[in-house]
Amino acid sequence: MDQEKKFTRSQGDRKSYGEKKPYGEKKSFGDRKPYGDKKPYGEKKSFGDKKPFGDKKPFGDKKPYSDKKEFGERKPFGECKPFGERKPYGDKKPFGRPAGDSRPQNNQVSGGRKVALEVLTDVLHKDGYASLVLDQKLTGANLPQVEKRFCTNLVYSTVENLIRIDFALSGFLDDVESLEKRVRDILRMSACQLMYMDRVPSSAVVDEAVKLTRHIGMESMTGLVNAVLRNLIRGLPDIKWPTPDEGARYLSIMFSVPYWLAQKLMDAYDPETARKICAYRGEHFMTLRRNKTMVSQQQFEQILEKKVWNAQKGKVLDAWHVQGASEIARDADYLGGHFSIEGESSMLAAEALQVKNGMQVLDCCAAPGGKTAYLAETMSGTGRVYAWDVHEHRVALIRAMMKRLHLENIRPAVRDACVLREDIEGQMDAVLLDAPCSGLGVMDDKPDLKYRVSKESVEELTGIQEKLLETCCKYVKKGGTLVYSTCSLLPEENGLQIEKFLKNHPEFKIMSLPECFPESIRERNGEHGVQILPHLDGLEGFFIARMKRV
Repeated sequence: MDQEKKFTRSQGDRKSYGEKKPYGEKKSFGDRKPYGDKKPYGEKKSFGDKKPFGDKKPFGDKKPYSDKKEFGERKPFGECKPFGERKPYGDKKPFGRPAGDSRPQNNQVSGGRKVALEVLTDVLHKDGYASLVLDQKLTGANLPQVEKRFCTNLVYSTVENLIRIDFALSGFLDDVESLEKRVRDILRMSACQLMYMDRVPSSAVVDEAVKLTRHIGMESMTGLVNAVLRNLIRGLPDIKWPTPDEGARYLSIMFSVPYWLAQKLMDAYDPETARKICAYRGEHFMTLRRNKTMVSQQQFEQILEKKVWNAQKGKVLDAWHVQGASEIARDADYLGGHFSIEGESSMLAAEALQVKNGMQVLDCCAAPGGKTAYLAETMSGTGRVYAWDVHEHRVALIRAMMKRLHLENIRPAVRDACVLREDIEGQMDAVLLDAPCSGLGVMDDKPDLKYRVSKESVEELTGIQEKLLETCCKYVKKGGTLVYSTCSLLPEENGLQIEKFLKNHPEFKIMSLPECFPESIRERNGEHGVQILPHLDGLEGFFIARMKRV
């Protein structure tokens, strides 16, 4: 194909590319008007030829400010249209709402309050554990840290003071229990803010409660919620609270302790001690201890100095009280096994065994493994720590802990400690029985526990504890140590249990407590063990009995 046909667009009469004027015939650069023919820059009007600034109209020729209308000549305010002649506000159509719709403009519900209501529903009506449900809900919620802290505080304060809150509400509502459970919990958490949390104005508390009631689809109950809370605000100073001479009823209502438990504490202790136990509200913090096999005391202090946490030394060796640590399970040093989370009384229970390198030790009810790890670390990775638990998922927690802390001398197993293993009778240098119990010694940190426990459940637990003692004591060799511990405050789980055991087993004797125990606790060690009391010792409520097979 020739060049002309190649560049022809169509078969029409369009001019082919080849007939265009060749590029070379354009006007050469030399034929163009030289740049020098342009008017030189220097021939422009000089600055001096411009009209001088002084020829402009002087500023002073403008109308002076004083010639403006005097203020007094203006139309007086009194001549304006009177307010009464204006169109009343009520005749206007509400902004953004159909006529007759009086709902508030802002129906946005606080995210922290929504999560708090969900947690309270699970804890109070579905037997959920507050700490676990809170962690689950807050992890799934996209909330700022300030809202997460508010939600946590609101949940724990409401649960901690639930009975007293219900008593206050009952003065302004005929039957709190008859309400739909979510509406009842909205009233409870709102009353908690009015009675115990002063950072939010009362009007805002009521407004948020009404919006939350509407949010859950209970529009018909918004009027009741509004009325009850406003009446509570006005009537709170005049509520007739129980007096100390009413005994267990006073303790139950004023400190939100189930009545049966208040009565038990009054029977077990003198009235003043029982009152202090019920009234105790300690400072909340997390207790950490270093991994003895990986980190020295100095190194652990250096680790804490680099954190943004507020850390203070505890009463027990290697214990640190930490505040301001959020999502600590994701901390790099925690994941690296440099420290564990464990209460100080729990550390003392493990320390009571006084284990040495190379020992054979049994932790009978070990999960989740805090005491097991303490024992394994104290033995510097030598010997064996056998860790039993009856549930597979709880033994999995022990295995995960072993891996995180790099401990190789632990032998976890799924085993019912009530069933005797004859092949290891008399083989253990030390046995720790931290028995299942009511947990009432830690109800300040876990306030939902006190509502789960009943007389019947305590009786069932004491039977299990007795059976465990009868079985596990057989594993202790002559001269070996047996430690029985619980996180309970009730004598039938503690001192009375050991009293019965020692009568049936004269081969065991109570031993003195190690020097590492705080002196005030060692001094109270009696013939059946020692009871650690939160209000007295500033530690978790624990019972520890240290015995030797003679």
